[in-house]
Amino acid sequence: MNEVAPQPLWEVRSLSKSFPGVQALDDVSVKIYPGEIHALLGENGSGKSTFAKILAGVYQPDSGEIRFEGAPVRLVDPLTARRYGVSEIYQEFSLVRTLSVAENVFLGRLPRRGGRVDWPAMRRRAVELLDGLGIKVDPDAMVGSLSVAEQQLVEIAKALSIEAKLLILDEPTAALDVREVERLHDLIRRLVARGTAIVYISHRIREFLDLTDRVTVFKDGRLVGSGPSSEFDLGVVVRLMLGEELKEHFPKERHASDEPVLEVDGLVSDGGVKGATFTVHRGEIFGLGGMIGSGRTEIAHALFGVDRVSSGTIRLNGVSVRFQSPQEAIAGGFGMVMEDRKADSLFFNFTGIPNITVSRLAALLKGPFLSPGRERRLGREYLRQLRITPAAESKSVQFLSGGNQQKCVIARWVHSGSKFLILDEPTQGIDIGAKIEVYRLLNALTSQGVGILLISSDYPELLAMSDRVGIVWDGRIVAIEQANRLTDVSLFALASGAAA
Repeated sequence: MNEVAPQPLWEVRSLSKSFPGVQALDDVSVKIYPGEIHALLGENGSGKSTFAKILAGVYQPDSGEIRFEGAPVRLVDPLTARRYGVSEIYQEFSLVRTLSVAENVFLGRLPRRGGRVDWPAMRRRAVELLDGLGIKVDPDAMVGSLSVAEQQLVEIAKALSIEAKLLILDEPTAALDVREVERLHDLIRRLVARGTAIVYISHRIREFLDLTDRVTVFKDGRLVGSGPSSEFDLGVVVRLMLGEELKEHFPKERHASDEPVLEVDGLVSDGGVKGATFTVHRGEIFGLGGMIGSGRTEIAHALFGVDRVSSGTIRLNGVSVRFQSPQEAIAGGFGMVMEDRKADSLFFNFTGIPNITVSRLAALLKGPFLSPGRERRLGREYLRQLRITPAAESKSVQFLSGGNQQKCVIARWVHSGSKFLILDEPTQGIDIGAKIEVYRLLNALTSQGVGILLISSDYPELLAMSDRVGIVWDGRIVAIEQANRLTDVSLFALASGAAA
């Protein structure tokens, strides 16, 4: 007797969606089953986020059909999708920075009593939810005061506060460290065990190998591969995504010399650095490894003049420096790619080229005036060298993919002539092709003698691209190791406090 195939929870048939000048989805058909984790993979701009937003009711398809439990449905808006049990977490946060964590979790669904908001009940339910998820965030804290990683955890709590039949996760681990990723994965497995379907979008391809049940790969708006995860490996996925074989995931070149470019001794800052000491050599990538809240970003902020340095010494090329602001740091030869490029690095009212050239406008002057022609010629050269989309010349950066946005930010510091570059999560939220281009750019910079401080929660990336790694714990660097002598496991053990 033949077994009856299970009915999909959700099914899309021949789905198409276009935007001005872009065919985002082209005749896509996908089935999503209850109790499965379904990975959506593809380069930035491949169509996977558009697909997810159609399921969430944010976009309406131009053609095609959507079915829920076998019956056709129209998801005319996010509220309609939510009534069908769809909950989503986007790569771009949907939090209100001026409200508390508890208010954000229950935004639009505040508990009421006697016609008024029941604030004690809201706080109590928020505490129960956060504790149940193992999220250590103060429910009364303003979201705007939280780190990027903590805000991501609040987004997760917000989405899971609804009893969802389908949970869409768009880059949920981009800002999380190894421990938080494992906690999220454990939670996802518990949700799946009770029948929840998960659509999981991630550029960390290794995640789908360990976590997901089914894989669907998009390229240029079309579905180019789909099936059980057991049928896919890294090579197959990359070949489908890029149309070529992956020769080297981490194309590391070693250019470190014995000459110090940055020497830090006993650094203490108002931001929580408690005595960091380390040296970065010319042409070296020095990685900072540690858990969220360990002080990695705080060390970067102290160096770059974001946080006030209260004691300790910083020497750049043998000269003592202490910057009172990022402007002073930039003038002194520092550049920094911030963790949150959208909030801290990009000018959304500019196209790609001004976002690059803004770091050194003096190079574009013709007499006392800015030369648009000179800016355009120089900008085009950066677009060509870094393989940034030509659309960056005419489009606002807000309409570029995450990878192209990040390359514009890095190009800015190349243009500035920085002697020392700080990169805080430089490949967060960008696809594998863009990551490899960023890695090659780092090789080019170190070959020119630039020293780089690399902060990354992606341990394989940190170990593969660094020459040495400093382990950060409670605002201090507690160990410094050669990167090639560490493994994911040993780095995690050190970062979780074993050496503290």
